[in-house]
Amino acid sequence: MHSAKRSIRDWMPGLVSLLHYQRGWLSADLAAGLSVAAIALPVGIAYSSLAGVPPVVGIYSAIFPLLAYALFGSSRQLMTGPDAATCIMVAASLAPLAGGDPQQYLAMLVMLTLMSGVLYVVAGVGRLGFIANFLSQPVLTGYLNGIALIIIVGQLPKLFGYTSHSGEVLPQLREFIFSIGQLHLPTTLLGLGLLVLLVLLRRFVPAVPSALVVVVMGILLIVGLRLEQSGIALLGHVPAGLPTFHFAIFDHEIYRKLFHSAAGLVLISFTSGVLTAKSFARRNHYSLDPNQELIAFGACNIVAGLAQGFPVTGADSRTAVNNAMGGKTQLVGVVAALSMLVILFFLTGPLAYVPITGLAAVIIISAIGLFDIGSLRELQQISIRELMFSLTTTAGVLLLGVLPGVFMAITLSLIWLLSVGAHPRDEVLGKIKGVKGFHNIADYPEAVTVPGLLLYRFDADLLFYNIDYFIERIRKAIAEAVEPVQWVVIDASPINVMDVTALQKVMELREALASEGIVLAHAHAKSNLGRFFNGHRSAQLQGKPEFNGFPTLKSAIAAFHQQVGAADAPPSDEPKTASAKG
Repeated sequence: MHSAKRSIRDWMPGLVSLLHYQRGWLSADLAAGLSVAAIALPVGIAYSSLAGVPPVVGIYSAIFPLLAYALFGSSRQLMTGPDAATCIMVAASLAPLAGGDPQQYLAMLVMLTLMSGVLYVVAGVGRLGFIANFLSQPVLTGYLNGIALIIIVGQLPKLFGYTSHSGEVLPQLREFIFSIGQLHLPTTLLGLGLLVLLVLLRRFVPAVPSALVVVVMGILLIVGLRLEQSGIALLGHVPAGLPTFHFAIFDHEIYRKLFHSAAGLVLISFTSGVLTAKSFARRNHYSLDPNQELIAFGACNIVAGLAQGFPVTGADSRTAVNNAMGGKTQLVGVVAALSMLVILFFLTGPLAYVPITGLAAVIIISAIGLFDIGSLRELQQISIRELMFSLTTTAGVLLLGVLPGVFMAITLSLIWLLSVGAHPRDEVLGKIKGVKGFHNIADYPEAVTVPGLLLYRFDADLLFYNIDYFIERIRKAIAEAVEPVQWVVIDASPINVMDVTALQKVMELREALASEGIVLAHAHAKSNLGRFFNGHRSAQLQGKPEFNGFPTLKSAIAAFHQQVGAADAPPSDEPKTASAKG
């Protein structure tokens, strides 16, 4: 019985939370759920245009994933649903494959969504939640900034009522400039008015569901002033009721391309979604499991695919509304989903009069929320190199496109990872009188070293891409030593991983130093690295005796004194030394 309960807790933490629900939470959860629904429904309709699908698909995507997350999610605040960046990636993936056929597009959409869900679940079961940290924050910021600019520029034709024939950012901007004299005046006035209203509501009345107010106001203006007669584009008929599942079979090449798109989509959408979940978990003083979030996101996308929807992720704006309204549990998502279901069954008629320019205003404001100027300012002050990575990612998204931008973001993250790991901080160590431990002589000029003994620390793992730098730095430290070096002792405490390439080159360094009369030893090696530093494998690889290994730097210093005939010298706390030069 215990194992069964454990299984439910592991796989469906949301269900466990609902089974132990406290009545005192109900009023807050009901209010938060209705508020989330008021935001999620118009946003789902608006984002359907980004994904290139009918409005009702956006409604499906807003409703059904919430129910799945309520069962499988570990966050008490996170709301899942359509996301601007995800929708743009969907459109970029499917438009070239569908060849202008809307039915083919929708069929591929279902497959892409289901594939994304399955990949999420496989990653969760495989405990790959660490992929949330795979993209560095500056690179992710740059990617989302590029997506935000693409979305804003792409909505200009709908906001101002002119026709666009290009799908790329720079040509679209050129079209806008040359179309200024041909803008549709009623559409422009209505769109800008609703945009200003949206900004004012978000600025001065943040508790009000601004997107819903703007959509309702647009409907009232269209109906009350008969603005449809002036040529303003409207949303049109939205079918009521539940979706009907359709499934299509494609050739192998289509599946391969969809799989690649799904993998990139999962990486980006999970990274941004789990960051949202983590931030609100910290605010509310609890932790969540990234691996469980992978499974929960997988369930959300599988349900979305079965409901003929598009891929979803954690939605920051709806999560913020839930948090602001004091939502306590995953019941908020259930309330929001059921509220939208009522509208889907009984109130789709008025949605036909939603002005497209109003939806464009909602999307533009949401996209502006993606653009993170503050992070760029911080990077400018902290790390120019990471700022350049971020700006390069943005430029890549704008110039190369959304999907190439994903792979560029991944590549830049790998380059950043390798650049940091390839040239880590290193230290020549000395002793400071009256201070415990050993310290960098470059930071503490008063630190002293033992004549003839070089204590060296490399603050990284030893791997194929940094081992040459490691050797280069040791050689440099030997050359800059005040007195000729007889022993080099590596403080191995920061080293957690060492590969065979690094092992072989360290053994070669040992032989080369030995030929120069210098002993290479080590101290503080972790037990899991024994086979590399001291183990029989090292001796086998090189056909040489084992390394000189010591448990501590003090014991290494004592052994040095004994070998050079200074056994009566003080221990390492008070080495007989001259001041070292950095």
